[in-house]
Amino acid sequence: MNADRDDTVEELPPDIAKKARALLRSLIRPHLAMALFLLVIVVLTALLLIIGPIFIAEALDTGVPRAVDGDPIPLIRAVSLFVSSTVASAALAFVSTRLVGITAQRILFTLRARVFVHVQRLDLGYHEKSSSGRLVSRQTSDMESVQQFLSYALFETALALLQMLFIAVTLIVLDVPLAMVVFAGFIPLFFITKAAHTSQRTAYRRTRTSIAKVIVHFVETMGGIRAVQAYRRQPDRRDTLHDHDSTYRDANTDALQGVAWFAGSTRLVGNITQTAIIVVGAWLVIEGTTQIGVLAAFILYLRRFYGPLDELVQSFNLYQSASAALEKIAAVLDTDPEVVEPVQATPLPPHTSAMRTSVSPVSEAHASAATGRSIEFSGVRFSYGKGAEVLPRFDLTIPAGQIVALVGATGAGKSTLVKLVTRFYDPSEGAVRLDGVDLRDLADDELRSSVVMVTQESFLFAGTIADNIRIGNPDASDAEVVAAARAVGLDPYVRRLPEGYGTDVKKRGGRLSSGQRQLVSFARVFLADPDVVVLDEATAHLDIPSERLVQNALATVLEGRTAIIIAHRLSTVEIADRVLVMEAGRIIEDGAPSELISGTGRFAELHRAWRDTLV
Repeated sequence: MNADRDDTVEELPPDIAKKARALLRSLIRPHLAMALFLLVIVVLTALLLIIGPIFIAEALDTGVPRAVDGDPIPLIRAVSLFVSSTVASAALAFVSTRLVGITAQRILFTLRARVFVHVQRLDLGYHEKSSSGRLVSRQTSDMESVQQFLSYALFETALALLQMLFIAVTLIVLDVPLAMVVFAGFIPLFFITKAAHTSQRTAYRRTRTSIAKVIVHFVETMGGIRAVQAYRRQPDRRDTLHDHDSTYRDANTDALQGVAWFAGSTRLVGNITQTAIIVVGAWLVIEGTTQIGVLAAFILYLRRFYGPLDELVQSFNLYQSASAALEKIAAVLDTDPEVVEPVQATPLPPHTSAMRTSVSPVSEAHASAATGRSIEFSGVRFSYGKGAEVLPRFDLTIPAGQIVALVGATGAGKSTLVKLVTRFYDPSEGAVRLDGVDLRDLADDELRSSVVMVTQESFLFAGTIADNIRIGNPDASDAEVVAAARAVGLDPYVRRLPEGYGTDVKKRGGRLSSGQRQLVSFARVFLADPDVVVLDEATAHLDIPSERLVQNALATVLEGRTAIIIAHRLSTVEIADRVLVMEAGRIIEDGAPSELISGTGRFAELHRAWRDTLV
């Protein structure tokens, strides 16, 4: 069973604990002045808490006898000082708790923003390997664990440790023999704490990993709720959640058992030590080597000495959970993107006034000034990680303004090719160039403004139609948004909606049809005005009327631009100047659509089969 549990622990770098501590230091550094101020408050609070029993001892050994003799002043002074120290410590505790809470929230605000920004910088390869649910877990449950420790446990831990330190010094000053009895209890406490630290760190790492699996499963189920309900997979999804949740429950149970063992052991040591102090102290009072007030102060101090241990047990619990959570967050922040922006970027050359290059006689009839850019694959090889090569020795040139359709079976390398053009990945060998400039030398902002990709899913964000179109150009005016929608044929549909461009598209654009969502994507492209457009089959999931509408919009969007289209429907090929048929990462046919259709190759077979389905 333990072996199974070990398998659930997420793989982390061996030095992740060190990196987590470095992360925490970097978060605290901007708040160092406040941290020092809080440290002063903690020290003052601890001093006020430990001087109380001294006034009690003074009241018993000096104040009471003097009061009996008719002089109540020493007793009144001792009692007044005790009350004053108690009130002052309570006031400091209020101030410190408030300031700690404010500082902790500022630190967590910075950490959340840092994780969010960093995750967006990571390349597509990382996101394809790491589920969104796991990243949600980093931003939710792991952040919550760190917040609980910083907001509630950190101050209490510091106060308890300082209080124990000051009490230890005070005990030595009051009575050395009795202090030695107390310190003898430190020996078993040291070994108990060391063993608990090791076991609890492992246990809480398992809790962070297991709750991440619960969140991943929940996010996936809710994201695919239509498929779950359509195929009646609710029982399967429930059973899987039950398994993950059971693992989380067991990990928490083991962690809490460790806490219970630690709390019980420390309390046992404290009770034994307190009993020993009472016995030895009573004997010393009887022998006349110590005073009854000193013994009373010792017993009070001992309660205050072991009392914080109970708080430390709870803080230790939160610390272990927060430590494991911070390690997971640090592992994300420590991940470097494989696709990095150049230190010294090379700008793209200015556009040249040239006619659109075409291999299609039909396209020559309506040639226009080209605003696209040329694309060149030179000696490119590519594989995902350590897997087999997807693109073996690949060379290709696409002139500026040319529309190229990629055709081929699943796994032929079409998607990989466009991922390299958009620089979601870098080639393992060779170079991909845009107007002669290696994509690795381009500034990210210039690359993203020059090359835009539209995927099959036509993802829409929560918000209005206008907001989603404006993603193509956040600075666009309302008039420009409407012009973009009108250019792709979306405007008539939007006008019929009660709130027009202010209509909320709902979750993932569920208020719009597939065709309308695709038109929104095209309006984004029109607004962005890129040089190169990459499309992963824009009409794959559309009905015939919607397909024709999108095809018309597509012609408008691609006019004068370089375009690469992954074509699953051969109707898309009709607007292309050139067709590339791919197989096993290689181009096996290359030519104008009419040329390949009239031939005897693979594309001609595909085209005839497609035409037969239309009869």
